[in-house]
Amino acid sequence: MRCPETRSRTASTRAACSSTCRPSWLDWTGSPGRSTLPAELATGFLRSGKVRDLYALDGDRLLLIASDRISAFDVVLPTPIPDKGRVLTGLSRFWFRATDAAGIVPNHVLGTDPRDLPPAFRDAGPDLTGRLMICRRARPLPVEIIVRGYLSGSGWKDYRRTGAVCGLPLPAGLHESDQLAGPLFTPSTKAEVGHDENIDFDAVVGLLGEEVAERAREIALALYRFGAAHAADRGIILADTKFELGLVDDGVGGEALILIDEVMTPDSSRFWDANDYEPGRPQASFDKQFVRDWLEDQPWDKTPPAPTLPAEVVEGTRARYVEAFERITGGSFERYLREDRIDS
Repeated sequence: MRCPETRSRTASTRAACSSTCRPSWLDWTGSPGRSTLPAELATGFLRSGKVRDLYALDGDRLLLIASDRISAFDVVLPTPIPDKGRVLTGLSRFWFRATDAAGIVPNHVLGTDPRDLPPAFRDAGPDLTGRLMICRRARPLPVEIIVRGYLSGSGWKDYRRTGAVCGLPLPAGLHESDQLAGPLFTPSTKAEVGHDENIDFDAVVGLLGEEVAERAREIALALYRFGAAHAADRGIILADTKFELGLVDDGVGGEALILIDEVMTPDSSRFWDANDYEPGRPQASFDKQFVRDWLEDQPWDKTPPAPTLPAEVVEGTRARYVEAFERITGGSFERYLREDRIDS
């Protein structure tokens, strides 16, 4: 049973609470590279990233579990953000369903019900409700699929240095956070170590081939336009976002692109409150910028180990993630926690 008090507790008190409300071995902080699940359930373990753990269920199905881990400056922090994994999964489920219904692109989601898992996971696993997606196996593209509607982040840095973003020239005189004339496809490398680097479309063609590169760009821009319009109706600006696309067999001897991983979440996107938007400066975001800002004020060199987050930063970050969930989906996050249901 899920403890109703853990949502507002810090990491240390939450761990104590979990001993009575959850299996004693459960630790959603986890460590990248190691399975979050106990050894008897980890036989299908493939890998653990900064946030998600990936397991093989069988030859065609994967289990994707979102933890409460949070990273900043490419370092996973020692302090989890309560329910962050559920926010990411719930928002992704919302967008997967909406973009598929809109006919933009199919996706990898096969199910989200823990009862559909193999018996070992159902009977001995942790409370995975709201955190899991059972997914179709795909071959991820070796590039980050990024779309920008506003000039911010690394795009702003590129523009200040070169007057362009990913090889796309922009008008002179733009300011930080300015809205662009139209969304830009601005891909980057996928760095195993260190930071991703922005690349131009010709580099993407070299990696993927022209047909797949063109289709990936078409899908990404359509997804951004759909998401930005939906967010705008709810008083939110989708400044930029990153998608993951993968290839699957199309059943007739070829390959097709599908949407995978996560979609338009606070971890993969910059969401700004439209009421507070003011070009010419950085904008407050519904994401982990609150954490980054606190870390910038600490005597830390941005290498492991990272400092422990104080309670007010943990609670403030959780509140921002939950607000993003509720404003975008139009549903109650508390109901999602109770019933694994997204209303809109």
